[in-house]
Amino acid sequence: MQKVWDKWTGISLVKRIIVGLVIGVILALAIPQASGIGILGDVFVGALKAMAPLLVFFLVMSSLSNAGQSHGGVIRTVIVLYMFSTVLASVIAVFASMIFPVDMVLREAAAEAAGAPQGIVEVLSTLLLNVVANPVASLVNANYIGILSWAVLLGVAFRAAKDTTKAALADISDAISSVVRIIINFAPFGILGLVYTSVTTSGLETFTVYGKLLILLVGCMLGIYFITNPILVYWCIRKNPYPLIFKCLKQSAITAFFTRSSAANIPVNMRICEEMGLDKDTYSVTIPLGATINMDGAAITITVMTMATVHTLGIPVDIPTAIVLSLLAALAACGASGVAGGSLLLIPMACSLFGVSDAVSMQVVAVGFIIGVIQDSVETALNSSSDLLLSASAEFRQWRLEGREIKF
Repeated sequence: MQKVWDKWTGISLVKRIIVGLVIGVILALAIPQASGIGILGDVFVGALKAMAPLLVFFLVMSSLSNAGQSHGGVIRTVIVLYMFSTVLASVIAVFASMIFPVDMVLREAAAEAAGAPQGIVEVLSTLLLNVVANPVASLVNANYIGILSWAVLLGVAFRAAKDTTKAALADISDAISSVVRIIINFAPFGILGLVYTSVTTSGLETFTVYGKLLILLVGCMLGIYFITNPILVYWCIRKNPYPLIFKCLKQSAITAFFTRSSAANIPVNMRICEEMGLDKDTYSVTIPLGATINMDGAAITITVMTMATVHTLGIPVDIPTAIVLSLLAALAACGASGVAGGSLLLIPMACSLFGVSDAVSMQVVAVGFIIGVIQDSVETALNSSSDLLLSASAEFRQWRLEGREIKF
């Protein structure tokens, strides 16, 4: 059994998902009456739905409790750049989604629209009540806003705990992440069932919708990397930012694209920092920290998928609500590290801001896995290369202020 599992996991998940997607389409066209095949998708979504609340709770709590304690000037600048960039990514994604709205095929859509909140006051009221909801009830009912708020508070409180306690939290987080990784290893079967259901229900035109959604996601991510990130870099170094942009793209983004893991790309980024002559005491903190809190791509994924959901359900989104969504997505993105497809599992939390039920939002997560072959790779490439880019930019800013020559 172990040998079979090793062979299965030894095959690239991307390749397995592509095969599952193709087989799902073929089966839908060949035997559309075999409705039992769709159960595979329901089981996959159900497993994700069961584990997602625990994953968010322990991942965020562990990340905050074990965060580094250094407060150097360069490190503070890097953290500011990380957070500002992530919020900016969310804001851009919101307005891009308003300009280019995308509809998805979702069950129970009509029922959801009827119970939608009608304005910013109702949204904020729901948000505040969810924040202070019972933490156990939040986990049971998949109240992601409550889960996140209690995870943040407990994570900060546990910073004063003993190292053994922090290690225990990290171990629990790792164990839950391992279970989620096992579930995701069965994604090809889930995707097969989901694609089968989508094609038999809506026909092949369903992929046109997914294509539009993917173009919007990737377009926002490319906009961040080639438009807004260069502005931040220029603010730091006061010279043409694109040589550094393309250096990080070539040496970090391409690797991250294929590994699809910010954590796996940490050694790559640290090696490049060493080659550029950066301070090891600084980048040894900022690069791992960036793999946790610098999540532009995750913020874009959460925001775009949420906006597509509310647009499909006919829920109006005004500017104040869009700002709240942007801030929430940026905060949620900080908990998206540590597991492949982590940003997709945080979509229900953002959707709950608009009163969208867990049942419908998990369908959106399933759509995310269908397009995740490209989405997750581009997202990871943006996230990880931005860790390197912004860490280097912050230190080059210090060099500039000290009158040192900047070379990269």
